[in-house]
Amino acid sequence: MELLQGLSQGDKENFRRICNKLISVCFICKKKEDTRSDYYFLLRHKQLFKQYIEILGYKLNINEEYGVIQLVNQQNYNRINLKLFESIILLILRILYDEKKRELSLDNDIIIDVGEIQDKFMALKIRDKLIDKTTLGNALRIFRRFQLLEPLDKDLTRADSRILLYDSILMAVKVDDIKEAYGKIEIYRKGGDTDEETDADEVDPLA
Repeated sequence: MELLQGLSQGDKENFRRICNKLISVCFICKKKEDTRSDYYFLLRHKQLFKQYIEILGYKLNINEEYGVIQLVNQQNYNRINLKLFESIILLILRILYDEKKRELSLDNDIIIDVGEIQDKFMALKIRDKLIDKTTLGNALRIFRRFQLLEPLDKDLTRADSRILLYDSILMAVKVDDIKEAYGKIEIYRKGGDTDEETDADEVDPLA
């Protein structure tokens, strides 16, 4: 491929691997140990990545303040559909991120626990019982796949199990998304369907 002619063989392999990773998980985070080198490689070759990605109908959002690179499909294809409670959990994670960020210095990791998710869920007064363990566990696995969080403890059924939130959640759930999610919560309070699916606009996987 002509685009890659100026790269060494090793860099070409890294380029292909990172492109495939972006298409699979949408976000690359500087703070995540196993993607930090990919983040800096992409920054060094960002024009090359942008050219290649645009050919496929995608664009790159690079936010060096957050240390996050995001892949977005420009035709709105391949977006993941979340069920209502998965969207609510994502909203809660974003709210908890904001709350913790205000409490901590800029460089601190944002760590929450499962109990805080459940407490915030109950505070929303959607229903009078906690999120069931299966729904919560499945949602956290989805968000882990897309580089939004990392469980720090194996047993996520415990209230004190810790979860590291990445800055990518700021790009996955923007202010307008929060307002829309609150609207959907209000609909559910009035008798909406728990199986309703809703678009997570910036979580844009190919699979």
